[in-house]
Amino acid sequence: MSDIDFNQPLSPWQIVQLARTSGRPLIGDYIQGMCSDFVELHGDRAFGDDRGLIGGFATIGGERVMLIGHQKGKNVEDNIKANFGMANPEGYRKAMRLMKLAEKYHLPVVALVDTPGAYPGLEAEARGQAEAIAKNLTVMATLRTPYVIVVTGEGGSGGALGIAVGDVVLMLQYAVYSVISPEGCASILWRDGKKAPEAAAAMKITADSLLQLGIIDEILAEPPGAAHCDPHTMVQTVKDAVLKHVQALKSLTLDDLTAKRYAKLRRMGSATLA
Repeated sequence: MSDIDFNQPLSPWQIVQLARTSGRPLIGDYIQGMCSDFVELHGDRAFGDDRGLIGGFATIGGERVMLIGHQKGKNVEDNIKANFGMANPEGYRKAMRLMKLAEKYHLPVVALVDTPGAYPGLEAEARGQAEAIAKNLTVMATLRTPYVIVVTGEGGSGGALGIAVGDVVLMLQYAVYSVISPEGCASILWRDGKKAPEAAAAMKITADSLLQLGIIDEILAEPPGAAHCDPHTMVQTVKDAVLKHVQALKSLTLDDLTAKRYAKLRRMGSATLA
């Protein structure tokens, strides 16, 4: 994104472009840079194994965790295999299976979010895409183990939310998190996808806006020029933040943990009228 002047405040649309830039660290980079070991687990025990959403046992800085996240590819071939990070219902059901395993073995869950959205295809809908995501929301809201989320790139709609209900939500400086893409919003509101920049500005989808709204808890600074310019530093920043929050959450009793999570979720969307 050589046309972006980082000495000036960036527009929401510029941040959208940065969130989608090739070269940003993907889940494979985080696994390689954060984890001393990673054992991937496959399948939802019902239909198959989805490559758009992966997970498994991992060790991060000496902390044993269950790591799950959306998977994108670094080239077209890998992206096709991973469905461009758009998970099918079996991906969300696999994630739910791993969440419950984490609860059983008293392991914190770390979720890395980077998806344009859940796959909207006919077969995915026929296999229960909406039901799978909705079931995950219920499970995550009451899961009796610490749950830390990091939005690393695109946090697209229900596809992101399907693994993103937890105790702490971190967000990279130039990531986005939204109920719909700016292009989709523009097409609905103005019947013109070219108005996506205006939609991005209106939707409050950047880290700064979401922190002010109380949707996220912390912004992780990106290196100069954004994450794709120095992936190693970005991975280390995420690792340090994840460890800090995992260790803090582990100090709570499970009753306190779930009570604080419930209170946090109840506060979202509340408004004070002047």
